Amino acid sequence: MAELDQAAADREKSDAATVKQKSTQAIPAGRYGDPAEFASVAAFLISERASYVTGQITRVDGGFNRSI
Repeated sequence: MAELDQAAADREKSDAATVKQKSTQAIPAGRYGDPAEFASVAAFLISERASYVTGQITRVDGGFNRSI
């Protein structure tokens, strides 16, 4: 995310901290996800407990995507 924030800052003639602040304000959770949070979802989906889950889109985005 730091690289993406810096790239956006370069395009916007801004700084990465400002871009990060604006970006995290757009996420209802108020922060970027931790890699472990993404890994936990992936681990569940490849586990036996998710053996009946098929063809799903699982968003791990802190509520950023507000559609059903």
